[in-house]
Amino acid sequence: MNTAGPGVATRARRFMRMGLRTRLTVAFALGALVLSVILATVTYGLVRENLVRQREASATRQAFLNARVLRDSLRGASASEQSLLDTLQTPAGASPVLFRAGQWFAANPIEQGREQLPVRLRELVASGKAARMRFNLKGTTELAIGVPIPSIDGAYFEIASFSDVQRTLTSLALSLLAAAIVTTIAGAALGATASRRVLRPLSHVSAAAVAIAGGRLDTRVARVTDPELGTLIDSFNDMAGALQERIERDARFASDVSHELRSPLTTLTASVGILDARRDELPERARAALDLLSADVQRFSSMVEDLLEISRFDAGAAHLHLETARISELVVQAVAASGNRGVPITVSAEAAASTVAVDKRRLVAVVSNLLSNAERHGGGATTVDVELGDGGTVRIAVEDAGAGVAPEDKERVFERFARGADAAGRRGTGEGVGLGLALVREHVNLHGGRTWVEDRRDGAPGARFVLELPLVAVGPDSAGDEVDLGPAAISATELATELAAEAAAEQAELGETLE
Repeated sequence: MNTAGPGVATRARRFMRMGLRTRLTVAFALGALVLSVILATVTYGLVRENLVRQREASATRQAFLNARVLRDSLRGASASEQSLLDTLQTPAGASPVLFRAGQWFAANPIEQGREQLPVRLRELVASGKAARMRFNLKGTTELAIGVPIPSIDGAYFEIASFSDVQRTLTSLALSLLAAAIVTTIAGAALGATASRRVLRPLSHVSAAAVAIAGGRLDTRVARVTDPELGTLIDSFNDMAGALQERIERDARFASDVSHELRSPLTTLTASVGILDARRDELPERARAALDLLSADVQRFSSMVEDLLEISRFDAGAAHLHLETARISELVVQAVAASGNRGVPITVSAEAAASTVAVDKRRLVAVVSNLLSNAERHGGGATTVDVELGDGGTVRIAVEDAGAGVAPEDKERVFERFARGADAAGRRGTGEGVGLGLALVREHVNLHGGRTWVEDRRDGAPGARFVLELPLVAVGPDSAGDEVDLGPAAISATELATELAAEAAAEQAELGETLE
């Protein structure tokens, strides 16, 4: 079975998962490595071939010269073979060997002699042919040269060592290896520098995209002189401008529509109030129609107020009026002010005396929306929990006993008008317009907190909506595990009146700003 294909594909996927700057750096490094390996291989091969050829040519010339000297000297028969071998001039590390009249003579008979000569070489020389042959002796490459000398009934052999050539080639290989490593590191450094310079405008584009996603719609990227990147940046700025214009136009439209609806809505509410005051004079069918009309007007009024609140966030006119308060008392009052006094409230011992800086009106709106959401989609809230979170935060959680929220909808439920058929089917029919949880997230984000939804901790069916706010101070440790405050106290009427007055003043201020 061929496993090369999947292995290559896996490595390719891993490479593509790297960052662009990392890929460019790796590509430069690999390019430098491949180039240096090719150059090193070619250089080593050429130098090796040249050195070996020179050594063989030099050793061959010296061997023929020594064979001629032996031939001329042994014709007179005045000198012994051994003494003549000792006087021959040979390359460093070379050993002369003479075969004459069936006897072998060697300048160094202990180390090299007839036994070291290849058999094939001896056979060729014995047949009257001069020859040379490389062979391995004790891990070293040797060159044996044989020259027949018929006039003295003998043959001359010379064994030349390649040890000095091997040392030279080893030094060359180490030098080339070091050069390849240095070249690869230099290529990686060049790739990192080049990628940083090339991708710097892209990093600016990325930072601008993050800023725009965070709500800073006027963010733009500075122009560059590079024609290719300049086109990209111009296109990005044009896209950001079009996006800003579209969002602002939609925000103005929602705000204008909401304001235009308030006047007829006020008239309609007053008319319904007049009819409701005379409901005893109406027939049964008219009273039923009046009830339906009153409920729809109330729902319509709530939707308009939510749209106004959303338009305040879109227009950047939402401001916090922060006050420091104990989170436990604030949650109790917020639950009471929202009209859900029967919901049990549990505060952990650590959070009981902790303080936060919040806009009370907005916190009441957040808790009210969460409780209303639980009422519409979860059969009503079962509990409100207050506990400390991680990193100096406090968490307020509202649990219900409904059908829960599917994993794929846990982010979508906080989007505006998120009342699709799939989500609505899971959370009940409901009477809202899909702005309550969106307003919850906007309010909490304005405080520097965050919101999410999770499953109930006890494993029972239902959802747990959690909001997390930064703490001003953590209260002293309490001896108990948690404090059960029971239903919210009725003493919050005063607070509710005060908050309603603040909300009316802020809405009037917003109306002046938008008009």
